[in-house]
Amino acid sequence: MNKLKHIFGFAALAAMTLATTFATACSDDDGGSATPEITIPTMDLTFAKEGESKTMNIKSNVDIEVSSDEEWLTVTAETSDSKTIRKFTLACDENPNDTARTANITVTATNFSQTLKATQAAGDMLTVSTATPISASADGGEYTVELTASATPEVDSTPSWITASSMTDNGDKTYAFTLTVSKNYTSQARQDTVVVSNGSKTADIVVTQPAGSSSTGDMSALGDDPTSIARALGMGWNLGNQFDAYSNNVASETAWGNQAVTAATFQAVAAAGIKTVRIPITWLGHVGSAPDYTIDADWLARITEVVNMAEAAGLNVIINIHHDGADSAHWLDIKTAATDDDTNTAIKAQLKAMWTQIANNFADKGSFLIFEAMNEIHDGFWGWGANRSDGGAQYKVMNEWLQVFVDAVRATGGNNTYRYLGIPGYCTNPDLTIANLVIPTDVVEDRLLVAVHFYDPTDYTLNATYNYWGHTATSDKATWGCDEDYVTSVFGKLKTKFIDNGIPVYIGEIGCVHRSTDAAEAFRLYYLEYVCKAAYTYSMAPIYWDNGSASAGKECSGLFNHGTGAYLNNAEEVVAVMVKGATSTDATYTLQSVYDSAPAQ
Repeated sequence: MNKLKHIFGFAALAAMTLATTFATACSDDDGGSATPEITIPTMDLTFAKEGESKTMNIKSNVDIEVSSDEEWLTVTAETSDSKTIRKFTLACDENPNDTARTANITVTATNFSQTLKATQAAGDMLTVSTATPISASADGGEYTVELTASATPEVDSTPSWITASSMTDNGDKTYAFTLTVSKNYTSQARQDTVVVSNGSKTADIVVTQPAGSSSTGDMSALGDDPTSIARALGMGWNLGNQFDAYSNNVASETAWGNQAVTAATFQAVAAAGIKTVRIPITWLGHVGSAPDYTIDADWLARITEVVNMAEAAGLNVIINIHHDGADSAHWLDIKTAATDDDTNTAIKAQLKAMWTQIANNFADKGSFLIFEAMNEIHDGFWGWGANRSDGGAQYKVMNEWLQVFVDAVRATGGNNTYRYLGIPGYCTNPDLTIANLVIPTDVVEDRLLVAVHFYDPTDYTLNATYNYWGHTATSDKATWGCDEDYVTSVFGKLKTKFIDNGIPVYIGEIGCVHRSTDAAEAFRLYYLEYVCKAAYTYSMAPIYWDNGSASAGKECSGLFNHGTGAYLNNAEEVVAVMVKGATSTDATYTLQSVYDSAPAQ
């Protein structure tokens, strides 16, 4: 019998730096002597904490076995095309422990054994030590969360009504952070989850909060930040040339040719995907004399009836003081107020009295109802008048009026203490608003929304002097504001000035009149879709101006029959592209994809 002998030296290492060859002597099948060889390859036997598999190719001319002494590391023999290469898969799952773990891998053959050491890195560990759910009070407050983790945890997400502080390392793998829960201004209890992670480990921290006082109304509908407010407002629609219409200085619902609005109108608008309706209201001829400035009960009752119709259809509603101002032809005369203190004082007294009455009338309404101070205030020259040369006098008066509006509404209490309020800039011009609007002081935080209008370029959108717009239009287009870069420039400036500083913006009026040819109408749809998608992209809500006109050309912007809710012309298609632009969450539907789909002239 041949004597078995080892003719090599080795050490059991976690990772071998050189391939090691083992030779043994044994009897072959015909009684002769052979010297088989076993070569264990160089390889790293350190496994990632997430788990992984490695292939070990051992060269051997005799049968061998490879085994692990720990369940976490498995060894599987694989089929090999080579007669001398023995393949084995070493595999492990994620390490559930916060310490590293080891295993011995043993290679054996007849009269031969060699052990190698394998290690796996420590796994992630995360445990919430604080009892959950956290029960916050209706008034909100600060709540400390303690955790045990193998590394500093991160707060991945919080709902809009909860903010998280930075993480504090308390040593010995313990950490803590603070959740600040805002006051619940709604009539509904709420519950949400704060998500914390450490590597592959996550933990859900549930926070509950009871309903707020019933006197605060439901303020949850519009959210707490500019983007969520824009999303909740969604695509909007103006009930234009309706309650803002007037004749002989007396406002009348049908004065400019529209039928009286019905519940069916709002139901149709809501069914089309519209989320918000703006109801412009002129109060001329329905207000008494100083000092009470009493609003006519019948006019206010009809306004209330229509607001209730919109509420029943599930719409957000914006109401305002409309043509009482604008071109300084009526009592909201900014041109005179900027040069005469007595006039300004009288206007502020009437503004306070009227908004006090309006606010009291709607005091029980929830957050779906927004008050907007006024509309397109200017001196008759649409932002190109004395405001450019009076040293800021008109801007100063405008800011004073806005402060009177906010103070008057808040003073009525109840739901109006927390109601969202629309704050329009001078002439609702974006650039003049950015440059001159002073946000009023308020008794509550995050309840003021900046309002602007966007019809640029007006010779295309309103006057129909031109029929084409955008980068694919080669002729018959305006000389300014005629391309996509202009839209994104204006919206980008609004975002930088207001939205990035936590102040929401909505575009109270947009529009583009109906055209009589298919080609021009295709560009109209493209313009409206691009503007709405840009508004969505820059976290603003657009509201289309519908004056009820079914004709084509200048000032013809009707979408719905105001009396029945029936579509006018191709309005179903127009509404669909605007709703898509202003509300779609499809990640593949982007401003660039809209741009790329522009029609050809």
